[in-house]
Amino acid sequence: MTYAFQTPEKLCFILDLMNGGDLHYHLSQHGVFSEREVRFYAAEVILGLEHMHNRYVVYRDLKPANILLDENGHVRISDLGLACDFSKKKPHASVGTHGYMAPEVLSKGTPYDSSADWFSFGCMLYKLLKGHSPFRQHRTKDKHEIDRMTMTMNVELPDSMSSEMKTLLEALLCRNVEDRVGCMGRGAIEVKEHPFFRGIDWTQVYLQKYQPPLIPPRGEVNAADAFDIGSFDEEDTKGIKLTEADQDLYRNFPLLVSERWQQEVAETVFDAINADTDKLELKRKQKPGSDSSYYQQDGPTDCIVEGEVLKLGGPFLQAWQKKHLKLYPNRLEFYHKNRDGQIVYGKGVELVSMLDIKDIYQDFQKFNKTENCIVIVLKTDTKLIITSPVSI
Repeated sequence: MTYAFQTPEKLCFILDLMNGGDLHYHLSQHGVFSEREVRFYAAEVILGLEHMHNRYVVYRDLKPANILLDENGHVRISDLGLACDFSKKKPHASVGTHGYMAPEVLSKGTPYDSSADWFSFGCMLYKLLKGHSPFRQHRTKDKHEIDRMTMTMNVELPDSMSSEMKTLLEALLCRNVEDRVGCMGRGAIEVKEHPFFRGIDWTQVYLQKYQPPLIPPRGEVNAADAFDIGSFDEEDTKGIKLTEADQDLYRNFPLLVSERWQQEVAETVFDAINADTDKLELKRKQKPGSDSSYYQQDGPTDCIVEGEVLKLGGPFLQAWQKKHLKLYPNRLEFYHKNRDGQIVYGKGVELVSMLDIKDIYQDFQKFNKTENCIVIVLKTDTKLIITSPVSI
């Protein structure tokens, strides 16, 4: 979730669009996954479960259909409609998806906690490897039969699985909660330490540095039906209205905007707002005698080099802004670029005199998740940070 707000009648969530589809869909298109591929998805899901469990939340509906992929192939756990807080009282309701529910969930009246998620996690891994839940023999759809087998059947694992994979599934699908991995007192750490995940750098997993095994095709609908992502209920979206009372509430409403949204606002909304100003600047530039002629010279100039750069700026100093840089012997000039990629000459130019520069870092730096940044320190101790997707 990126943002949330409410009206007198509705609670509204702003979510990222996971246009990479879900693992259930990709399982149907890709076929079963290899153990190496399953290890990648399992590692990222473990961190999601660990995040919830550390906050005393049990998810209760873990399955491939609820594991979404972003455009780069990394996972997000979705649909927390059945998630439950067990910090004060353990739940005992039998909810979830048949074939993934733990025995303690199926045992009516039995309280449980995060243990239910680790059993479901084992069922999910089995399905990614074999194409069906371990308790759906012969692809039966009889819910009572699936539940009966979950409560009584010992899962037989094929010889084609590695010994590490077998021992992990056996430990996750253990009916006795006290003997199930992840339920012995240390939670997700127990699962992380299993030999199946030997060699995994969990910090790298958290930073999403591992290459996903499947990159969703861009420009395609990664779902069985385009309406899965394209149909929105107009009754839900058109019924949102803010009243004067809402405005009073939001006037002092604390707001945190994620870094990604700051950048998106800087790249889109600001350009849209400034579109009319860009048109006026263009007209003024075309008039004879315009003061922009000082900056737009057709003849020879003393400009040493020029090119496209990204300059760290925006209202929160967290967004990369596209600029056109001109380097002169005595100054730097930064020009704004409009939505069409055209350089806007005139009053929008930002001048930095060489006399105002205190220092320039000798080595490239990393800022805002971007490598190869040039850092210029002004005499006011303000840092001017620029980088470029291409060489200038």
